[in-house]
Amino acid sequence: MKVIDTAIPDIKIIEPAVFGDDRGFFYESFNQQKFKEVIDREVKFVQDNHSRSVKGVLRGLHYQLPPHPQGKLVRVVVGEVFDVAVDIRKTSPTFGKWFGTTLSADNKRQLWIPEGFAHGFLTLSKEAELLYKATDYWFNELEARIFWNDPELNIKWPLILPPVISEKDLMGNKFVDCKFFD
Repeated sequence: MKVIDTAIPDIKIIEPAVFGDDRGFFYESFNQQKFKEVIDREVKFVQDNHSRSVKGVLRGLHYQLPPHPQGKLVRVVVGEVFDVAVDIRKTSPTFGKWFGTTLSADNKRQLWIPEGFAHGFLTLSKEAELLYKATDYWFNELEARIFWNDPELNIKWPLILPPVISEKDLMGNKFVDCKFFD
């Protein structure tokens, strides 16, 4: 396993060791002991989610408020997405900064997004399927969202056409109006 640091120190790209030949491939997609070493703390995942989207769908930016924030370990098993995390921890030196990377079935990279970050992604391929582990359960009443195109965040989404956005995500908030983590 290879760990790639990002411009936001708490976000990590995890690249598994892939063993392949003409029959196919094998890799260990998660190992609790190695993951703990990589992020230097104990994490307990309680929920696995599976999301499928077609090209041009943009989901996010989502997060869950305390007392049940969610950390996520995201990977793509079909297709390709541009995955984004935004630091929403008020006391963080990277508050309001974002990090984006391409995750795909081909590169097999995973993105660790700890609690205190908003998350979203844009589907780049004809279709994409994401699997992600969450550190807490989903609570509808604690879910929050930021507009995907908030000018203060200025996320550089690799858009060719206007994205397809859900009604729910269209009802997001401006970054300055959001509730954040202390």
